[in-house]
Amino acid sequence: MKDLAYRTASSYQQAKQHANDNPEAFWADIAKNFEWHTPWNKVLEYDFHTPEVNWFLGGKLNITENCLDRHLKTQPDKTAIIFEPNDPNDAAQHISYSELHSRVCRAANMLKANGAKKGDRICIYMPMTPELAIAVLACARIGAIHSVVFAGFSATALAARINDAECSILLTADGGFRGAKVTPLKDIADEALTSCPSIKNCIVLKRTGQYVSWNNMDLWWHEELEKVNDNCPAEVMDSEDPLFILYTSGSTGKPKGMVHSCGGYMVYTAYSFQNVFQYQKGDVYWCTADIGWITGHSYIVYGPLAVGATTVMFEGVPSYPDYGRFWEVCAKHKVNQFYTAPTAIRALQKHPVELVNKHDLSSLKVLGSVGEPINAEAWHWYDKHVGKHNCPIVDTWWQTETGGILITSLAGVTPQKPTFATLPMPGVQAVLLDNEGNEIEGETEGILAIKHPWPSIARTIWGDHERYKNVYFSAYPGYYFPGDGALRDAEGNFRITGRVDDVVIVSGHNLGTAPIENALNAHKAVVESAVVGFPHDVKGNALHAFVIPNSEVDPNELTDELRVLVAKTIGPIAKPDRIQVVSGLPKTRSGKIMRRILRKLAAGEYDQLGDVSTLLNPEIIQEIKQNS
Repeated sequence: MKDLAYRTASSYQQAKQHANDNPEAFWADIAKNFEWHTPWNKVLEYDFHTPEVNWFLGGKLNITENCLDRHLKTQPDKTAIIFEPNDPNDAAQHISYSELHSRVCRAANMLKANGAKKGDRICIYMPMTPELAIAVLACARIGAIHSVVFAGFSATALAARINDAECSILLTADGGFRGAKVTPLKDIADEALTSCPSIKNCIVLKRTGQYVSWNNMDLWWHEELEKVNDNCPAEVMDSEDPLFILYTSGSTGKPKGMVHSCGGYMVYTAYSFQNVFQYQKGDVYWCTADIGWITGHSYIVYGPLAVGATTVMFEGVPSYPDYGRFWEVCAKHKVNQFYTAPTAIRALQKHPVELVNKHDLSSLKVLGSVGEPINAEAWHWYDKHVGKHNCPIVDTWWQTETGGILITSLAGVTPQKPTFATLPMPGVQAVLLDNEGNEIEGETEGILAIKHPWPSIARTIWGDHERYKNVYFSAYPGYYFPGDGALRDAEGNFRITGRVDDVVIVSGHNLGTAPIENALNAHKAVVESAVVGFPHDVKGNALHAFVIPNSEVDPNELTDELRVLVAKTIGPIAKPDRIQVVSGLPKTRSGKIMRRILRKLAAGEYDQLGDVSTLLNPEIIQEIKQNS
């Protein structure tokens, strides 16, 4: 396929101008580079008030033909997936495009033989093995809607997602390796399925070989594959047919099933992947995320495969068998583009730099950051020790809801600026709003919003379009509202400043928590903070700040200094009533702070925390409770 990337600053500027002048023609030119059964008859219809968004209307395609079949003509023997197992002593697997196509078609026929058809929802609860990527693509091949649930989630979380989408088949494994631990996935799935009446079959991959109990709906993956061949023509899909549902945390505690469609999602993930990472033919690209997250969907599976890339899948964790594992894998597979989360970088920078330096990282060309804004200290460590001041860092801003990266630099093409996501992608119209919803220009700070749809925007929340409207389109009519604030410098670069939909009313004053956190974080001893409200007899609500120090500190001395700093920066009304020094904050595995849980902890509602097993670090909750 044609190279979708802008390789020079001038071609980038031309694209930006074209996208601004005629967005529909701009996206049509990109979409023409893919294989369609039937061309679209209209590029875009949308109304942000309803809200309804439709891209490439009338277009017919199957995303797997673009990720697999068309590469068989030009590069059948090229490695599509490098699988790096959890145990470094186990051999890595190199799966060619030809082999991947065969395995996807066979898995698709396995699903069909067990009753799956176009439009059915299939839940996937699997470890990070090649079969997870194969399962995702097999669903897409037959037009079934996949719903991947991260394999660290609890039975309660799994059941809630299965039931919300009324999935008919569950794909899981006997267990999963994760560092020194084995996760008993089949046992967890069995517990979930006691309350999931829609599931008819449970197909189980044998990964760990551990004993599992067997039920009348259970089938072994390998035995089911033996019953079918690898000839599976792709189901022809409408551009707007759902491709997948992916659940993201809701502020109410009820997860939101974001729905992404076939055509626009394909176009945008491929376009953004090749541009942001400046992927070139022959490169080896590694995103360390799990396919259970949107990062894994868009930038391990669909985006890289759509452009014929080689993508690394890693089963393990960065700390096993030691904290040099990431760098060992980069050296082993001569990785060119490396994409990880600031949470991982901060964890790794605490360990001896010799763990980095002993590995040959000279193959690296591009570094990436995803999941949350990267702090300056982590950015500079990453730049110095991993990139050797020789690799551009793309600090990418996007969400499950956006489907792909919206604000970022393009590696080596556009200027980078530490802690800034920098510029919107060509074709993305990002603006800043004041509290009344008016666009504000120039160097300023405000509410981030997008004023025109891009192809990979989520189309709805599964089964609840009204919630979709209320969450993303009602606060600022005519705009997509992601819930984040941002500041913009004189060159137009954006820096994401945190959530703006976290507002606490204290003594009748509306206090946004993001500016208070920014003030706390300005203290030299503070790495990160989170501010939430809790009920107060006099004020109605008061503020509780959770603060992570970067070194050993006297908690009393630090809290006194922080109160003075907040009063000076924002005003006495914003001083937190409580400041609690902690070693960590409860976060999702994508790095998002779970403020809902912090609010319960601050209020002392320990019995109302709900399911915390989906957190990256559930153990931190006990520490916060003990020190309250």
